[in-house]
Amino acid sequence: MEKVVSKDGTEIAYDTYGSGPGLVLVAGGFTDRSRYVEDAEALASAFTVVNYDRRGRGDSGDTLPYAVEREWEDLEAVRSATDARFALAYSSGSMVLLQAQLPFEKQAVMEPPFRVEGAPPAPERYLERLQEFVAAGNPGGAAELFMVEAVGQPKEMVDQIRQTPMWAGMEAIAHTLAYDALQLGDSAVPTALLASTEVETLALFSNTSPSWLQESARQTAAALPHGKVEGHDGTFHTIPSDTLARVLADYFIRS
Repeated sequence: MEKVVSKDGTEIAYDTYGSGPGLVLVAGGFTDRSRYVEDAEALASAFTVVNYDRRGRGDSGDTLPYAVEREWEDLEAVRSATDARFALAYSSGSMVLLQAQLPFEKQAVMEPPFRVEGAPPAPERYLERLQEFVAAGNPGGAAELFMVEAVGQPKEMVDQIRQTPMWAGMEAIAHTLAYDALQLGDSAVPTALLASTEVETLALFSNTSPSWLQESARQTAAALPHGKVEGHDGTFHTIPSDTLARVLADYFIRS
């Protein structure tokens, strides 16, 4: 593990894997860098993979008050420290990458969760309720709100997860769910932002994901001046690591 100091003094932790051109992984919501180890190891055959903890997660700091711009600065600090040429952002992490507008040579986003037609409605007062749970010292309430109302998991399943050892780790980063909500804003496809994005961008989706997530990737690519979209066999919100490694090597290096 290494650390870089972001513009506001916050320490951002990261691990590196492999050799070759640098590729930064930007985590999605409710995850830290441990979630992406398998992808990092697979990608390491072609890249120097930089797998970092977004602020408030894992081994990174969390200087308050939070502002979305601080995460853009964190990504820039990681990019500068590692000379990374490429970036891959997962899910809501896509908005960190897209809004940061950094000079990557190419970048990719995996199923940005923009609420296109057919998407489930956003939970009522979602951001406010997340913040209220955190302020009340109830991160479990924030986690359950996300899992049940935002993602759509059965409450009975969440109740079972609460009884497992993994729940403590989930509570430890539950406060960052509000950070992702702030990054996403109204969760609509950010057409003006995308239209101003000059970096070549690949939007990826799993053929097994709900149709609205697939459509979100398509609309993202369509709104980009240099956008491309690809769907691949996978599971919900996930493409297998070996497939991801092949696809990104083709796009970033060989195309």
